[in-house]
Amino acid sequence: MIAIVDYGMGNLRSVAKGFAKVGADAVVTSSVGDIENASGVVLPGVGAFRDCMANLEGLSLAEVVVRCIEKGKPFLGICLGLQLLFTESEEFGHCRGLNVFDGKVVRFPVNDLKVPHMGWNRVMPTKHTSLMSGIASGDIPDGGGYFYFVHSFYVAPTDESIVAATTQYGIGFTSMVARDNVFAMQFHPEKSQKLGLGILKNFAAFVKKT
Repeated sequence: MIAIVDYGMGNLRSVAKGFAKVGADAVVTSSVGDIENASGVVLPGVGAFRDCMANLEGLSLAEVVVRCIEKGKPFLGICLGLQLLFTESEEFGHCRGLNVFDGKVVRFPVNDLKVPHMGWNRVMPTKHTSLMSGIASGDIPDGGGYFYFVHSFYVAPTDESIVAATTQYGIGFTSMVARDNVFAMQFHPEKSQKLGLGILKNFAAFVKKT
C-alpha cells in the first residue's frame, strides 16, 4: 500500500485518483502508523511552505516522513512536496524545511514572465531514473516531455548530483530530483495526462520491487 500523506493541504484526491487509474493501491491518510507501515510514501502539496511545515509538525507527520526516507522506503514528493525536502525556504521570510536535501527554495526573479509559473512546460531529464523510464513525448524521443506546473518558487540544490530534470522559465531551474529511494518533482504528474500517469505507474512499480 502507498500512503499519500494528508496534512490538511494539497490536491490529495487528484493524486489518489491518478494512482487508481494506473492500478496502484494508494490511500490518503494522516495516520503515523499507516505511513510507517506503508510500502511507499507520497507527499503532495500546494500552498505556502510555512503553513505546510506547521501542519506537518502539528500532526506529528514531519518526523515520520523523514524517518521513512532514512529507512529507505520509496518516497515521492510532488510540487510543494519537493520543496519541503530542502533545508529552508525564503517564502514569507525564512522557514526551515525537512532538510532531507541541502539547499534553498527561492522565488523566480523579476522579469517579463508571469509568476506564478502556471501551465504546461518542457521537462528535460539530466540523468536516468526509473520514474522517467519510458516517459517521452513524440518531440522529445530521448525522454521527458511536457508537464503541468503551478508554482512561484523553485528549489536550488547545493548538491547538483541529485538533479534529475530541468525546465526553462526565464531561467533554467530544477524540476525533478532523485537520490536512492527519493524522487520529487515540481510539476504535477496527476495533472499531466498520459505522461504524468506514466510517472505514477513507474513509482508504483518501484515500490513493488523495493
